[in-house]
Amino acid sequence: MLPSEGEDHVTERATDSFEEWLRARVPERGLRGKAAAVLEVLLSQPRRASFGAAGELAQIAGVNVATVTRTAQALGFAGWPALQQELRARYLSSLSAGQVAAEHSGTGSPGSSPSARSLRRDLDSLALLARRVDETVLLTIAEAIAGARRTVIVADGSYAAVGLALAHNARLAGYPVTAVTAGDAELANAVAAIGAGDVLVAISFWRLYESTVLAANEARSRGVRVFALTDAASPALADAAEEVVMVPAEGEAFFPSLTAGLAVAQALVTQLAAVDPARTGASIEAAEAMWTRFGLLHRRPVAGDHS
Repeated sequence: MLPSEGEDHVTERATDSFEEWLRARVPERGLRGKAAAVLEVLLSQPRRASFGAAGELAQIAGVNVATVTRTAQALGFAGWPALQQELRARYLSSLSAGQVAAEHSGTGSPGSSPSARSLRRDLDSLALLARRVDETVLLTIAEAIAGARRTVIVADGSYAAVGLALAHNARLAGYPVTAVTAGDAELANAVAAIGAGDVLVAISFWRLYESTVLAANEARSRGVRVFALTDAASPALADAAEEVVMVPAEGEAFFPSLTAGLAVAQALVTQLAAVDPARTGASIEAAEAMWTRFGLLHRRPVAGDHS
């Protein structure tokens, strides 16, 4: 059964609750007056805060829209849209797959098909990602992978698609990168083999996999540089990671969308290929030669002048 608009539906885990995350962002001096009223609405009505407009939230709190914006900024966000993105991701992460599907039922433009709504949401997510992603963080991750002895990418379930794409193209770019996607035993063995000088990239969205969070923390304790791609990092994952890339991942059905995550993977490999173009060029040439030797491709490049 879905919570009503006035009910608080959050996780009960003491280390990762909606309320603890939000209160931890309150500045040391605290919030007073109208800003405190906005905060209480966020805490008591996370569903409305996650899906409603700034004007609706302002009306409930008895303030104006400008106060909502200032409160978001006091909590460390650029404004209300940035705060709402993470609020919504965290709210959805507290729901079951069935509840997430129910949240999305009946939404969207009248007469629009589910597939059309899905495409529109992915377009919106990519636009949001393009506006908010920190390119310096992507550069930091790419340079870390380039300088590492080896890189392990942890991605389970459907998120494995993002990890496999990132690992595959990073190897073509000339770097020792592997993706661990097949169960806890393989993951445990991979983490046992890494240490200082290595990199681990944790990829997990929605409710997060416990094994991914554990791997990130264990790797960090071994001196590994850890980075995370997620839509709403738990404190346990964020504390283990040197950098966290926040990726919009809300879908239109019961599962998260991987579109923005794959876009980040593509951006990372593009940045990685630019770190040492000579190394990447040599690696690609070697791969091309082996593809030809094995007769892998239906369409093969034509030798000669392409000018």
